[in-house]
Amino acid sequence: MRINIRIPAQELDLLDDAGKVLRCYAVSTAANGAGEISGSYCTPRGKHIIRAKLGAGQPENTVFVGRRPTGEIYTPELGDKFPGRDWILTRILWLSGCEVGFNRLGKCDTMRRYIYIHGTPDSVQLGIPGSHGCIRMRNADLIELYDLVPAGTEVEIIA
Repeated sequence: MRINIRIPAQELDLLDDAGKVLRCYAVSTAANGAGEISGSYCTPRGKHIIRAKLGAGQPENTVFVGRRPTGEIYTPELGDKFPGRDWILTRILWLSGCEVGFNRLGKCDTMRRYIYIHGTPDSVQLGIPGSHGCIRMRNADLIELYDLVPAGTEVEIIA
């Protein structure tokens, strides 16, 4: 299996080894567009792998900070209390770049930029760019994807 994230379409495709699309999910990539440089708040392009999977067994809407569950469960009331917070919810698929000098090492290292595929509040619109660089998904879709893919799964982000 492998994953293609198509920035122009704001979609994530899960493909089998023959390239057949098994699932297609709406996502939201970076509001700042595509780019690899640290601090750009852009979604990095190119070939990646899922380096780590975090959050197995956590309830839907679990809030993560620094890749650790905080003990909070997201609700609209919690969102109103912290309106500027970039919510990382439910599960984390932490990406690592595979192309040295493009999305790996130095000022363009995807993993050191903490680029994830992660859940987002239901109120966040998908299908349009809006993240700070990560790939946002509906929580139920993310749980399904998380359960289908192992660490090491290839991910290509296409602009």
